[in-house]
Parts: sequence; structure tokens; C-alpha cells
Amino acid sequence: MKTFVIAARELRALFLSPLAWVIAGVLTFVLAWLFLLQVQFQLDLQGQMAAQPGAPGATARVGAAMLGTAGFIMMWIVPILAMRSFAEERAKGTLALLLASPATLSEIVLGKFLGLYALLALMLTLFVAMPASLSLGTSLDWGHLAAAALGVLLQLGAYAAIGNWASSLTRHATIAAVTSIGLLLLLLLIDAAGTLRSEASAAARWLSLSTHGQSFNEGRFSTTDLAYYLIVMAAFLTLTVRRLDAERLPR
Repeated sequence: MKTFVIAARELRALFLSPLAWVIAGVLTFVLAWLFLLQVQFQLDLQGQMAAQPGAPGATARVGAAMLGTAGFIMMWIVPILAMRSFAEERAKGTLALLLASPATLSEIVLGKFLGLYALLALMLTLFVAMPASLSLGTSLDWGHLAAAALGVLLQLGAYAAIGNWASSLTRHATIAAVTSIGLLLLLLLIDAAGTLRSEASAAARWLSLSTHGQSFNEGRFSTTDLAYYLIVMAAFLTLTVRRLDAERLPR
């Protein structure tokens, strides 16, 4: 119960933050512009694709493509939203009070995570509404669109968990954001290690963020990719709990 109280407090703080509204507004405008460009591109090629058997439809070329772009852009945005989670509490001197509250460290960390995740899910709902509106003029593969949306939602959970962990390391929000973005870039590009040493290829491919969103974006539900995102979330939430626990221990 305390977890949801903390989550509601965190979500309310994010809603009251001008930064969150500015980010949401700018991001929605950018994605809406990209969505309209994708629609125009689809209309321009409609005649050619009609003659090709098995050509991708509006769901793949417009909906899934836009959501894939949204997932990549959010990799840069989520750390900015997550940077204040613990760093700001520490800078204001309120983190000690939060750690001294009746809530356990797990409840505090999970509450902070769920508050941010709820905001990201609301933003994703706005993004999904754009390709869903195509159903007014054409038929959509709803299963494909749902899988692509689920893939982005899982990515956002991983980004949020990593962002909260980075925020727990410092009192400076900017340092937390840079640390989080750096780690996300490392996880995105780590599969390049497979080109250097063949024995590292499988491990690097499994660790890479760029590998696990493809199946969902293509309309396939993969339990392996689902497990990857859940493991990343659980691992970094656990690391955040350990970091705060070390800070709370008497010296």
C-alpha cells in the first residue's frame, strides 16, 4: 500500500513539473509530424505496393515504424525525467526523511519507479492513438500494433529503472541524466563487440537493447525478449535498493 502512495506522490510531482509538460508537448509534436510524414509516404507508395504480394501495410509502415522511432527517442527523454527521482531528494535534504519513513526501501524504490512508469505509459497512450486513428480509413493489424506498443512499454520500463538507479548515485540531477544516457547507449551499442570477438557475439547480442525490441516491432511476441526487459528492470531496481541501503547504514 505504501508503494502506491509513493507512486501517486511521484506521479503528482511529475505532473506539477513544467519540464514534464514541455517534454511531453515537444515529443508529441515531433512524433505527430513524423506520423504525418509516414502517412504521406504510405499514400505515395500505395499504388506500387498494391501490385506486390505480401507488401507491408499501414500497420507496419506507419504504426510500427512510428512506435519504433518513439522508443528510440524516449531513450534520451526518460533519463531527463528520471534524473530528479532521488538526486533532487538528496539535494533538497528530503531523502533522509524519506529513508526514515515507515516504508521499506523496496517500497520506496518501487513506488518511485511506478510513478515515473505511469507517466510514461500515459505518454505512450497518446503516441499509440496516432496510428490507431488510421482505423477510420483503413484496416489495421491490431495484434501487430499491440505487440509494437508492448515492446515500447517494456523499453520504457527498462529506461526508467536505469534512470532511477543513476539518480540514486548522486545529488546532481544533470550527472544522473548523463550517467543514465551513457549506460543506455552502451547497452544499445554493445552488440558491436560481437564483431570484434566471435565468442562474445552471443552474449553481446543478448545484452544489447537494440536486439530485443525488433520482435515486438515486427508483430511477434517473444518470451525471451520479455524476460530480458523484466530482468533489466528487476536488476536495476535491486541495485537502487542496495545503493540506498548502503547510504542508510550508519558510518
